[in-house]
Amino acid sequence: ASAGNHAQGVALSPRRLGTRATIFMPLSTPGMKQQSVRRLGGESVDIRLVGDSYDEASSEARKLSRDKNMPYIHAYDDLLVMAGQGTIADEIAMSGQGPFDVLFLQIGGGGLAASIATWFKHVSPSTKIIGVEGENQASMAAAVKAGKPVALDYVDVFCDGTAVKQVGELTYPICREVIDEFMTVSNDEVSAAIEVLWSSSRVIPEPSGAMGLAAALKRKAELQGKKVVTILCGSNMDFHQLGNIARAAGVGSATERFMRFHIGERPGELLRLLESGLSGLNIVDFQYGKTHRTDSWPILGVSGQSGELETLPARLDKAGIGFEDVTSSPDVNFRVIPFHSNLITHPYFIQLEFAERKGALHDFLQSVKGSANICYFNYQYTGERVGRALIGFEFPTEADRSAFIEGMSSGHWQFRAFQEIPESVLKRVVG
Repeated sequence: ASAGNHAQGVALSPRRLGTRATIFMPLSTPGMKQQSVRRLGGESVDIRLVGDSYDEASSEARKLSRDKNMPYIHAYDDLLVMAGQGTIADEIAMSGQGPFDVLFLQIGGGGLAASIATWFKHVSPSTKIIGVEGENQASMAAAVKAGKPVALDYVDVFCDGTAVKQVGELTYPICREVIDEFMTVSNDEVSAAIEVLWSSSRVIPEPSGAMGLAAALKRKAELQGKKVVTILCGSNMDFHQLGNIARAAGVGSATERFMRFHIGERPGELLRLLESGLSGLNIVDFQYGKTHRTDSWPILGVSGQSGELETLPARLDKAGIGFEDVTSSPDVNFRVIPFHSNLITHPYFIQLEFAERKGALHDFLQSVKGSANICYFNYQYTGERVGRALIGFEFPTEADRSAFIEGMSSGHWQFRAFQEIPESVLKRVVG
């Protein structure tokens, strides 16, 4: 049984040896891992997708092993498998880059960490070894605390290659003995590490593969002048996960924050917010829907240097702008935008394109200042050169609405292009 990586190694073996293997993986195993197992094993493997977790797949694999008297090859709690994983330590030694001061090792079931750490303790005892687990995945730290392997009540699967509910009976005592310290990293920190690897080396590891680097980046301040080694132990990135990782990377690197502001529900207030509270920062997300006649609570994602974001609260206080930090709040992550259409008069909704640069949103709002009141705004940075937003405007009279439409078509306002949403779509939006 495997979450995907171990399965690929097992799949190749029967094909080379002229025998067969049955491989169990969770139903949620990323498509890329499933494809790799099929490609490596060919007709020599029987792939069975069972359950929603590694532990459920493992249970079914053990049952088949007992019923059919077939050997069971554990993904991590097997000395021979661990010996194979430990050859990574030989590769590190042969790189000629040592000796190393600190080694970061990600931990799932503990096989890779136990084997590499054992090698380092014998060959380079001065190297500090730090075991890295994901938040809500820290089964090894839980085992060390309890004095034995224990099952976690909940296991996060963002880093799916290390999503193990309970560590091995063999790996636990080894890791307890040879690993000097255990620490955790968040999903956002892992995403930031993936972005660093992409920016520096054009490498995209899977989340579990980047956990070691995420830990090193988290400890960056105390690692100055030290020689550090981390392991990239998986590249099975599901394409559809990239968008989520890109969005989380800014939060993980402390260069993005999401703020919920309290401002008046009247024309020009958003422009004042940008000019008085957020000038110089990039707007990477905008979520707003009108829910009150006199007050509004827009949510804006802003990016900048960590120092700029640290001083942002004081800056907002000075400008007299009410706010709260809603970074990583569930409603923000899922883009829940409350909107009371019964408060809207003479609506006009458009898809707007503008140059994706700092200040572009400010320039557009400055153009339409005094012509309309924004009642809806949905924008998210995508990395393109062009930003795209769905924006709703409201007007006191139909004549004001018509004048605004004429102004949008004049070519004098600051935006790249716009398209009025169809009447059928508008009816679905405002009822």
